[in-house]
Parts: sequence; structure tokens; C-alpha cells
Amino acid sequence: MTMASSTLAQSPVKQNGIFSRIASGSLFPVLSILAVLVALWYVFAVVLNAPFQRDLDRRAGEAPGFVEFVGKTLSQPKPTLPAPHQVASNFFENTFMRKITSNRSLVYHAWVTLSSTLLGFAFGTALGILIAVGIVHFVALDRSLMPWIIASQTIPILAIAPMVVVVFAAIGITGLVPKALISTYLSFFPVAVGMVKGLRSPEILYLDLMHTYNASAAQTFWKLRVPASVPYLFASMKVAVAASLVGAIVAELPTGAVAGIGAKLLAGSYYSQTIDIWSALVAGSIVAVLLVTAVGVVGHVVERSMGGRPA
Repeated sequence: MTMASSTLAQSPVKQNGIFSRIASGSLFPVLSILAVLVALWYVFAVVLNAPFQRDLDRRAGEAPGFVEFVGKTLSQPKPTLPAPHQVASNFFENTFMRKITSNRSLVYHAWVTLSSTLLGFAFGTALGILIAVGIVHFVALDRSLMPWIIASQTIPILAIAPMVVVVFAAIGITGLVPKALISTYLSFFPVAVGMVKGLRSPEILYLDLMHTYNASAAQTFWKLRVPASVPYLFASMKVAVAASLVGAIVAELPTGAVAGIGAKLLAGSYYSQTIDIWSALVAGSIVAVLLVTAVGVVGHVVERSMGGRPA
């Protein structure tokens, strides 16, 4: 009886401790900001949809009250700015209520974009690492290639994507490869810059120590430079995978693709389906979050396997 009463007496304390941790932790600020953003979203939806709704009411000879008018602005079939609940309803329907093979399924479109994203990310990561290794080991590449790599990122991707698609279509290559190459163009740069920083991160003291041990250049590279570059590599890969997704979406616009998040955005703009556009944007954001999270988890596992300590 005494143990039971003590347990019951302690349970409110534990519950209060949990709630206090939630309130004082990172969850409460995030939810607060999210609530503010959703409220502002509703306000802007009413403001931007109001002119068209006034025109509709004037043509129909109606004079709705304020509450009814606000309700109408938030329930238009093709609003200028969809309300959050409209986007959420459309996203839920096209994600969970459609067959994955359906052309209206966001899962299907996300998978099409994801396939070119992953291929381009793999190409970009490999290319970035190769460029970084060359720059670190050859001074001529550092002085000649690095400025051109930086200059290449000043060219708008919207100007490059159509040229890549046209050139590859002229030689009979269409589909996944051109889109993947556009993703590669955006993803190799952060990997190359991060990897160069990582390979050069060991201090002179450690380099001198390897020289004292009579280590060869290859041994210094594999036993010192590569382990030191791992945190930099995965940090840059997080940026690269998000850039790769953007490249895949942009690549779908000039290709006339019928599937993919970019194709979904383009079709929505053609037919003024703003709710579909926002749902596709949400789907793309979720894919980006999952990709960045996956890279972060892999990086954490790799660092722990190499003896790294948790932050």
C-alpha cells in the first residue's frame, strides 16, 4: 500500500517534468513558430483571395457577412493562395487515398523525382570528391580549376537545364540521365568545397608527426586526411542532396516530363490548380527533409564507427 501510494505521488511529478522539458526544450519554440506561420498563412489567404471573391459575389448579386465572406475566401476551388487546410486535405488525398501507380499520386511523382535525385547526387558526390582530391594534391589544379568551379555556380540552372536536355536529346539520350546530370551540376560544388576544406583540416603538427613516422603520401592521405575530412564531407553532402533535389525538379520543367514533382508543378501552373502546386511543394519539402535526415544518420553512423564521440 505504501509503495503504491508513493508511486501515485511521484507520477504527477514525473509528468510535470516531461511537460516542463517539452516547454523548455526545442519542441515548444518550433511549434510556436509553426502556429504563427499558419496563422499568417490564413491571414494572407483571406487578403489575397478577397478581390476575386468580391467579384464573384458582385456578379451573383450577393452580400455575405464578414464571417461568411472569410469562409468563402478560404474555400475557393482555385484560390490565389490556398488555405493550409486545403493544402493539407489535397496532400492527404493524393498521398494516402490514391494508388501509388496513379498519375495523381504524390508518392508516384515523388519517386520519379527521387530516382533522378539520388543518381545525380551519387554522380555529384563522386565528382566532388575526385575534384577535391586533385585540388589538394596538385597546386596547379588548385590555382586553375577552383576558380572555374566557383564561376560555374554563377550560371543560372534554368539556363543550363534546357541546353543539357536538348544536347542529350540530339544524341538520343532522354529520360533519367539528363535530369541526373543537372542534379550533378548542382550537387558536386558543395561536396568539392567541403571535401577540400576537410582534407586540408589536419594541423601542421599532425602532418609533421606523419612525416616523422616516415609515412608515405598515400598513408598520410588515408590515415590522416580522409578521417579528418569525414565530418566536412557529410556536412557538405547534406547541402548537396538538397541541391540535387532542386536540380531534379528544375530539370523536369523543360523536358516536358509527365511525371515528377516538377511536372506536377508545371501542370498545376498550366491549369491554375494552385492547391495542387502547393501540395507538390509540400511533397518536395518532405522528400528533402527525409534525404537530409538520411545523410545525417549515415554520417553519424560512419563517425561513430570511426571512433568519433557524440556531440
